[in-house]
Amino acid sequence: MKISAVIPTINEEHTIGEVIDGLRKLGDVEIIVVDTNSTDRTREIAREKGALVIEEPRRGYGRAYKTGLDKITGDVVVCMDGDGTYPTNVVGPLIDLLIYDEVDFISCDRITLRTSKSYTTLHFVGNSILTRSIGLLFKTSLKDSQSGMWVFRSGLYRQMRNLSNGMSFSQDIKIEAIRLGQFIEVPIRYGIRITKPKLKTWHDGFSNLFYVFVKRVNGNS
Repeated sequence: MKISAVIPTINEEHTIGEVIDGLRKLGDVEIIVVDTNSTDRTREIAREKGALVIEEPRRGYGRAYKTGLDKITGDVVVCMDGDGTYPTNVVGPLIDLLIYDEVDFISCDRITLRTSKSYTTLHFVGNSILTRSIGLLFKTSLKDSQSGMWVFRSGLYRQMRNLSNGMSFSQDIKIEAIRLGQFIEVPIRYGIRITKPKLKTWHDGFSNLFYVFVKRVNGNS
């Protein structure tokens, strides 16, 4: 199977090279970096490492992913941040699991193995509220609704609808995956962030909660 990877970036010059190098260990991987107005050397480093760099000036976590996912040619897709917090060394085993267990979508669970250094109590509480809300509204069971590392079949993504352009893209894609295919979560060890976080904790938290209800009212269609 051909593998594609999509990585959204904003000022990740200190980590993007290591992330790409980690993915290169899988072999011939199509790596697409979607950059939103970085002012450092993120784009140059990504190109030097052989990635296809797409410049997306429009802000939005979901918009960046949509831009990159529109360009993929692989059968299996790996999505992860460019800040080095998600482990690239587990991608190979996750792909094996996807293929051999005939799973359609794997989401990486940061909660089960979390530490106070890598995942704060505030973020844990916020994530828990969002995850439980999704569970109640969509009658499903999740451990980490806000995880930003996924491995999935590209054909499944092409069937998805009503995906947000903002931070709630992360929860939307999981809700759609559960609706359309075989979905599982796998625990990972989330790394310590060395770059400035892009998440606006309170704003994005309340916004994501609002869009959970919007997606439910829209009938998920």
